[in-house]
Amino acid sequence: MATQQPDAPQPASGTPALGKQILLLALISVAGVLLFRLLTSDNAVTDMLKKPQGVQLTYIPSDFNPNLNEEATLQILSQPEKYRKEFDDLVYNFNLSLLYHVANRMNLDDSLKRRLEPEYRKHHEYLKSLYFSDFVALKDTTAYLYENWYHDNSNQAVRVFNEVAGKYTCFFVTQIIATLLKVTDGQLLAKGRNVDNPCGIAINEALRPMVERLQTRAAIRDFSASRGMLRDKVSQGIAELATYEVRSRMGLDKSLSYKIFGIPVSRTDIRIEAMSVIKAGFKLDQNFDVTFNPRKGVVYVTLPPPTILSHEVFPRVDKLDVGILAGINEEEMNRNFNELRRQFRQDAIENDRILERARERADSVLQLMLGPVVKSMGKKYRLELRFRDSSLPPPDQPDASQQPTRRAPATRQQFIPQ
Repeated sequence: MATQQPDAPQPASGTPALGKQILLLALISVAGVLLFRLLTSDNAVTDMLKKPQGVQLTYIPSDFNPNLNEEATLQILSQPEKYRKEFDDLVYNFNLSLLYHVANRMNLDDSLKRRLEPEYRKHHEYLKSLYFSDFVALKDTTAYLYENWYHDNSNQAVRVFNEVAGKYTCFFVTQIIATLLKVTDGQLLAKGRNVDNPCGIAINEALRPMVERLQTRAAIRDFSASRGMLRDKVSQGIAELATYEVRSRMGLDKSLSYKIFGIPVSRTDIRIEAMSVIKAGFKLDQNFDVTFNPRKGVVYVTLPPPTILSHEVFPRVDKLDVGILAGINEEEMNRNFNELRRQFRQDAIENDRILERARERADSVLQLMLGPVVKSMGKKYRLELRFRDSSLPPPDQPDASQQPTRRAPATRQQFIPQ
């Protein structure tokens, strides 16, 4: 009789396998959520993963309205050092007008246009310094009187401003528009009338027409100013300290030829020679201060930066052969005379270092003039010369780095000369 075997043990319930499946599903869900958030976020990782997208724009016609007072603008450009704050405001308003014109032509949303000014403010602090330093370096700012005489002061100022503005306009316009549209590696897809890139719009439709308008106004202004000098007599007191003088001679030889089919048929030769006397020194009515520090026993004399006080040019025409067809008019003669004067001043400033020598000579001159007076106060007293543009702290105050600085709130308003 067969014996009955006990039943084999039954496998455990399927609960552990079900738990593994639920855990795996949960992990997949969490990974999916994280991946979704990663793909929809705007962080740097997402930007690297995303493919650059093109920006589609429809260009529309728009007129450039800079809203600048042309007469005031010319006066500021003619004397930028005198109107430094107004020059900075001019750069601010003009560049902002360029940006708004580009935005209008590209038909940007109002939300993007509202961001134009805040974005430009990030660039204005260094741009205004670059504009001013380049403008002063290219324009002879101490030749206001002479440029008026040769009908060329305002015109030259406009030409220099055009050169400086053209140097930086493309950079900041492209940078700001690309920031607003988030176009870095993508393409700018545009359609409409007169389609151009932001740089081309700013230069061709805004900067160039504005410069042409200013040049037309400058020609009238220069002519009126020079004509006025013929009938005006100016008498004024002068407070100057001339400390250095440069005398030099220079000539200009120029030929003008008239050609027909590339063959010269008439020629005009002109040779002009001139003697120049330039004096450099200090305009004491701008900033001249004498202070005394009894604790240190020092008398401080503060002078403004050196400048060209006077420039006399005595031209002489050595040769003037006028051809039958290739003649010369008074405008060409005046341009040649003015070119000689500019060369004299440039050579004196760059090669003879007349401004630096005036600064060096000033100390010995004042020691000779005021030294005995200071010594009469006592043997321990001495005279020390300082300049307004010096980085040294004021004589009767501690170092400026230890002083709290206060900044006045910035205000921008249009300058209208009297």
